[in-house]
Amino acid sequence: MSKSKTYDVVVVGAGVFGAWTAFHLARRGQRVLLIDAYGPGNSRASSGGESRIIRMGYGADELYTRWAIRSLVQWKELFAETMGTTPLFHQTGVLWLGNKEYARLNEMTAVLTRYKVPFESLSSSAITERYPQFSSHDLGAGILETESGVLMARRAVSEVVQSALSLGVEYRQTQVTPPGATDSRNSRLDAISTNNGEKISAAQFVFACGAWLGKIFPEILGPRIFPSRQEVFFFGVPPGDGRFSAPLLPTWLIQADEVYGMPDLESRGFKIAFDSHGERVDPDTQTRVVSAESIERVREYVAKRFPALAAAPIVETRVCQYENTSNGDFLIDRHPETNNVWFAGGGSGHGFKHGPAVGEYVAQQIMDGGPAEPRFSLASKATKQNRAVY
Repeated sequence: MSKSKTYDVVVVGAGVFGAWTAFHLARRGQRVLLIDAYGPGNSRASSGGESRIIRMGYGADELYTRWAIRSLVQWKELFAETMGTTPLFHQTGVLWLGNKEYARLNEMTAVLTRYKVPFESLSSSAITERYPQFSSHDLGAGILETESGVLMARRAVSEVVQSALSLGVEYRQTQVTPPGATDSRNSRLDAISTNNGEKISAAQFVFACGAWLGKIFPEILGPRIFPSRQEVFFFGVPPGDGRFSAPLLPTWLIQADEVYGMPDLESRGFKIAFDSHGERVDPDTQTRVVSAESIERVREYVAKRFPALAAAPIVETRVCQYENTSNGDFLIDRHPETNNVWFAGGGSGHGFKHGPAVGEYVAQQIMDGGPAEPRFSLASKATKQNRAVY
């Protein structure tokens, strides 16, 4: 790459938000450079790991239901075009479980019906009969999204990047240094620098670097982006036992327990993780080894909910991070002082599925302007966490 080359847009961060942003900008004829310090879907990124849920249900929150519907269409279109030999979307179904008094299920039913999302409502007896793997005596109701499922995250991000490259996007693996003060005459950033001293010029800059947003813009985003440590476990299923694989077991969520899980996909094991926010961490220095306390906690939970796996071995673990905003809404907005710098982040543990819609929205904001979603504004992000989006 020529050191004197100027781009229309430089996108910093090749996770799911940055990759789809580069893709959509390139489709609209922009000259785009995509940068990442460690590589697309790397093991330190919030977009790393093997699998992510894609579900339409958000209780009464129609905004994210609409975005999930739109995103699933684009994910399927992309995968159909790439024609890989291994599927990157598994239509496992997504099962929400709760008790009869759980208002969120009723709210979700209304929204899914309104947007014509296929689902089944399940009674306590239906859950027990269809999914005997669960110990569900205290779960009196369920909703099964029949066409939702799981995205194979790390490889899916790689496919987005490859598709962006085919549209003319350039990619560089290099580290960007935090931007210094801008030219006060026009409040614009002319170029960014890398750790090897190179300067890269562009008309617009998008920082979609997840948990690193607060480190690159410490004064503005340091108090507003909360990276949290999240531990994930894979349990080995009994030999020859298909009960813990799709279609006999769907992807599932029990919000009252703050736990979710997935069936055995690609023979990696039964996946389970706690959705409650872990301790605040630095994405560069946090240990990627799960704690003994978490192992004990997850074993107790699995024995309670899935008795047949009580003695199952843990065959794999991962430690990643969420990059939470104060309430879970995304952050997609301009820098408050530099009008050609954009933030795109705050996935807050639920963002991966929405990558296509995020990229489309960022591209529209940069190129077309128009009304912005107030919930994504920097002004709406507080410095104290009060989670509202699940």
